[in-house]
Amino acid sequence: MASEVQANNGVNVEALLSAREALTNAPEAAQFKWRAACEWKDGTHSHSTVESFYGLGQDQHRKTTFAFDADHPEVFASLDQGATPVEYVLVGLASCLTAGIAAVAQNRNIQLKSVKATIEGDMDIAGILGIDSDVRNGFSGITVRYNIDADAKPEDIEALVAQSQKRSAVYDIVTNPTNVTVVVN
Repeated sequence: MASEVQANNGVNVEALLSAREALTNAPEAAQFKWRAACEWKDGTHSHSTVESFYGLGQDQHRKTTFAFDADHPEVFASLDQGATPVEYVLVGLASCLTAGIAAVAQNRNIQLKSVKATIEGDMDIAGILGIDSDVRNGFSGITVRYNIDADAKPEDIEALVAQSQKRSAVYDIVTNPTNVTVVVN
């Protein structure tokens, strides 16, 4: 009797499903606060770190403090010492959707060979420069293009992408209004 080959995309689906079950039974533990700290360096350059978050009812600490430098390119009279903040948004969206594709593929026993995303955000900077108050400051549109090689039919790959989009926190953040409270100490 032949056994079915299991996909291995590096995602521990059993742990994710166990976590979902546990959090279904303890919804207060599902309340998370993600944190980042940012310090201005000079000009338009800033340095941010991510080290801790709140979840599962207590503060959690990462194994490593992650560091990010943000700046603007030289065409904006800056020193180009990091990606722009809007590029970080694109990185976050592409990363979240791609991780979701891997998790959904693992759960559906689809072996991925490669997943590559190219993401573009359209922006008219006349808004942020104060040239035209009718132009929004953010993206007018974002396009994500995938090249996915997997042991699956095209419609199954499209379903992976659709489910990833449906469950993506970052997709939700960029497509729905989010209340932002700014406090100055």
